[in-house]
Amino acid sequence: MRFEIVTIFPGFFSSIFENGILRRALAEGLIEVGIHDLRNFTHDRHRTVDDRPFGGGEGMVLKPQPLAEALASLGIEPKAQRAQAQSAPPQVVLLSAQGRPFTQALARELAGLDCVVLLCGRYEGVDERINQLYCDMELSIGDYVLSGGELAAAVVIDAVMRLIPGVLGNEASGEFESFGVADAEITTDSDGVPRSQHGSGGLLDYPHYTRPADFAGLRAPEVLMNGDHLQIRRWRREQQLRKTLANRPDLLERAALSDEDRNLLESIRQADN
Repeated sequence: MRFEIVTIFPGFFSSIFENGILRRALAEGLIEVGIHDLRNFTHDRHRTVDDRPFGGGEGMVLKPQPLAEALASLGIEPKAQRAQAQSAPPQVVLLSAQGRPFTQALARELAGLDCVVLLCGRYEGVDERINQLYCDMELSIGDYVLSGGELAAAVVIDAVMRLIPGVLGNEASGEFESFGVADAEITTDSDGVPRSQHGSGGLLDYPHYTRPADFAGLRAPEVLMNGDHLQIRRWRREQQLRKTLANRPDLLERAALSDEDRNLLESIRQADN
């Protein structure tokens, strides 16, 4: 899979791709990343990429012409022409505070593509005509305002590349993290413990512990060290429900829950009241 990043700060990404899983994924050819300086597509001596907004107001807006030329250099035509192409065209994503929320489900959708182009907004935003003409999707990584789309692009790439086969050493690591597929089908194992077919089933992850067993006066839960895998699975499911109820109760509305999960949730609510 290939990511193309259009930015006015190409140097921002240098250290990000030199560490951890991203570095290994690049070295092994599992992903490719192209970084494109928007200022290279300007035609004045000041390399101007922004201008004042029509109608007045604070701040500056990224001009449409440099962005259009940057996309053209990647062989990307306006959406109207791309719709007629025989092969699957790259997905053009505008990173913006006005975009749809970036979720794990959306990360899975992007991970199934061959190429994603990320446009990093800056200042007050991007001329809306670029969005109308070229962008397939407008994404926000949260309900807050950043100085620009570079951080958001890094977040999107990290979340998406983890879902590409071969990137994680243990494929199950990605399946059983928080924010699994919310509408996953619930099944039970041979012991009757609810298990989603797609990892966490839309719940937050359970707490994790490692050596030493005692640390700063706190001891890791005994259930995790007794070797009883049935008890461990039940404990972890209860902790998922408890943590989701405490930190992200909104996820419970669309999570894949069994009858046993719902009974356990009710017990947790009663105990906390």
